This record gives sequence, C-alpha cells and structure tokens, in this order.
Amino acid sequence: MISVGELIHYPVKGCAGIPVERISLTPAGLAHDRAFMVTDPDGVFRTQRRDPLLASIRPEIDADGTRLTLHRPDADPVAIEVDTDGPRRDVDLFGNPYLGIDQGDGPAAWLSDALGVPSRLVRVPPEHDRVTDGAIPGTCGYADSSPLHVLSRASLALLNARLAERGEAPLPMSRFRPNVVVDGWAEPHTEDRIRRFTLGEAELGYAKLAIRCAVTLVDQRTGAKAGPEPLRTFAGYRRAPQGGVAFGGKFAVLRPGKVALGDELTVTEWGESEM
Repeated sequence: MISVGELIHYPVKGCAGIPVERISLTPAGLAHDRAFMVTDPDGVFRTQRRDPLLASIRPEIDADGTRLTLHRPDADPVAIEVDTDGPRRDVDLFGNPYLGIDQGDGPAAWLSDALGVPSRLVRVPPEHDRVTDGAIPGTCGYADSSPLHVLSRASLALLNARLAERGEAPLPMSRFRPNVVVDGWAEPHTEDRIRRFTLGEAELGYAKLAIRCAVTLVDQRTGAKAGPEPLRTFAGYRRAPQGGVAFGGKFAVLRPGKVALGDELTVTEWGESEM
C-alpha cells in the first residue's frame, strides 16, 4: 500500500517543522502551516536563506490556533496569545505585498535576540485570500508558493545513494521540509507524475515541481549552513526545464478533510513528468 509515512506542518515560516499524527488539511494546506512569519522591522520576510538560525526555533501551536509557543535551545520559551483582530501592517514576501497582524513586542524581542537582528512576528489575517500559481492554482498562508509539498522516501533514497557515490553523508528528510512523506513507491520521483490523488478525506491536484534553493544547505537541527550538498549533486541529475533543480512536488487542495499517518494515498490521475 502507498501511504503517508510522515505529516509535518510549519506554523512559523522558516522555523522547525512539527510532526503530527493527524491533522486537518485546509484549502491553505495543513492546519496552521506557515500561518506566521518572521519579518524585519520593515515587514520584509526573514528566510533561512539569510537567517539560517530560524531552523533552530521550534514552534508549538494549539489545535485551535489561539496559543503559539516558541522554543529555542539557549533561552526560555515565549508563549503568545495569538492576535487575529489587531491592526494590519504591510508585509513583503518575495517582493509581493500582503498584510499581517503583528503579534507584539514580546515575541519581537525574543526573536530579535534569537536571530541577532531586529525582527517581528506576524500572522495572516482572517481575510487573507492569496492565490498561488501552478497547473492547478490554490491558496496558502505565507508558504513560498503552494499549499502542500509532497516528497517520497524513494526519491530521498536515490539522492542518498548518489551522495554516497561522492563519499558524502546521507541527508535526513527534514532537510527538504516536506508536508507529506510518502512510503511505498519503488520508483524514485513518482510524485513528479501525479496529477490528482486522494489522501484520507482530502483530494489534491498537481501545481508544479518543487524547485530547490539554498535552504537545503541548512542543517535543520542546528541552523548551521552545511553546503554545498545537496545542490551540487542535484545539479547532475535533477535540473528542471524552467531552471534550478527539482525535488518533490507542490499540490493544491481540491477537497479539504482530515488526514493521518498511515492513510492510503490513491492516485486518480497520472501525467508525464516535467523533468
């Protein structure tokens, strides 16, 4: 059976992922995924590309999204009563303008100390209506581009085999920050060819390949950059026609619903790989 081996959501963009056993898949992805974002004082988003220490910050969020707690190795946690009604402020994500609700000076001071640069924490407002691109458009919070990122263990196994050929150590799945890890496919990169599939109560449709960036060079446990792998190895076998290197697939939510570890993944429509 092809099934869900891991479910991970990322309540704060760029911070550590939180594995879950079951969760609601909403139109914007797994519940609370990238609902919060760290910005500079001008509202420009912070990313592991420039601030890799984000990876060392571990968020916890209540099921109803009303309380967020941030943890890091070298300080006491900070607990936040989530504000969903406060004044909106302008924020910038890849040069695109959105709105955010600032979560106050307490979280801002804690994050500024953690990252060593002035920072604020914002949440997507309830009226957030972002439309994402791809073959099937969707919506999401502050994710880079799509609601759901799917990656298979078979694809990671192939990468690690190629790394071993270079004398490099294997990389963990966490380096690639997927939402859904798929068990059971024998062929690597089967996720490239899916066009529609069901998972638990939900249905998803293909948006595009996941183009990888320098975040894959960051050790997700420590927040330290550890390149040049895997980008060097990807360049030898995963160059995408549109540029960059691809690893995993991005999907839009066609029908929301509950999903859980062990749920069967059933492909209802296949297509040709873009690779």
